[in-house]
Amino acid sequence: MEALEIATATETLRERQTQEEQRAQETHVRWRSEISRAEIELERVRSEAVRARAGIVETEETALLQEAGVYEYQHPLADAVAYKAQLKTLKDTLKGMVRNDNAVLAATDWQVNGSLAQGRAMVRDFSKLMLRAYNAEADSLVRSMKPYKLASATDRLGKTRETIARLGKTMHIRIGDAYHHQRLYELQLTADHLAKVEEEKERVREERERQREEEKAQREFEREKARLLKEQSHYRSALAKLEARGDEAGAAQMREKIAEAEEAIKGVNDREAKIRAGYVYVISNIGAFGEDMVKIGMTRRLDPMDRVRELGDASVPFRFDVHALIFSEDAVGLESRLHSELEKRRVNRINLRREFFHASPADVRDLLARISGQHLLEYREMPEALEWRASQNEN
Repeated sequence: MEALEIATATETLRERQTQEEQRAQETHVRWRSEISRAEIELERVRSEAVRARAGIVETEETALLQEAGVYEYQHPLADAVAYKAQLKTLKDTLKGMVRNDNAVLAATDWQVNGSLAQGRAMVRDFSKLMLRAYNAEADSLVRSMKPYKLASATDRLGKTRETIARLGKTMHIRIGDAYHHQRLYELQLTADHLAKVEEEKERVREERERQREEEKAQREFEREKARLLKEQSHYRSALAKLEARGDEAGAAQMREKIAEAEEAIKGVNDREAKIRAGYVYVISNIGAFGEDMVKIGMTRRLDPMDRVRELGDASVPFRFDVHALIFSEDAVGLESRLHSELEKRRVNRINLRREFFHASPADVRDLLARISGQHLLEYREMPEALEWRASQNEN
């Protein structure tokens, strides 16, 4: 009997061990499966995180470029007037959606004390309250919009919508997709409109600056012609007197001066007629910008140094040094070619109106020798920087 009990107990123990082993094996398999799924999920989350970071970087880069003046229009239109008209049409659309109860959606079977009428009244009141909160946020974002804030404004309005959906979950209150889309469209149009307005203002500023420069050049041409004509008149008067005295040698010299004056007048007239002719200048300001940085621009002035002196009058602490002056029949084209060749060395790659480059005067001289067949009127490699050097000595 004892042997039978022992055998039975042994068999029972073996069965338990077998069952435990099976359960352990099943647990092991299950955990391996869970780990595999977790690893797959982890990889998915990592991939999403990488994409999200890339999106953040792209958004930040876009915002930085937009803040610096390089704006990518969401809905390109011809001008600011067109954007204003489109915004007016959109506002009418939004008002219509609110009037037709298409702005906010909610439950239609809500009851209060068993009454559908009371339930609908409560849902309607809460819906109006939620819509008012949403519109207040949207209006605030429109009023404070800057083109470079578009991405953050879009995200903020989306979060406001999510908050309203969460607070109104019991009654299924939420902002409709179509209405939210239209308000996002309003943000985009507002950003585009502001950018277009600034772009048009900048064009007006540039045109005014160009006109001022043209007017100054025109006044110089007129003053120079008046001076030459006055000289020519003196020469003709002197010639008449010399001829009356029979001084042929003196008369011959005076005729040469008259011819020179006529040639000079012709030169001024030619310069006045050739709107692309002028001087390209290469200047630096070691005290303001450091070494190996030059500004390359052009002017139609008869005396290009007038323009250089203007640039150094008030905007910088020291005067500019001139490294090169080049007269060209196509100064506009030469300036553009130099800018293009030095594009990778541009200091400000966003605002191309800033004509500063990381280059030495010798670099520009070599470039001029390669691309320009024009007359180099002046070249100086080392900047004098007299005011800056004197200021350094004072320290």
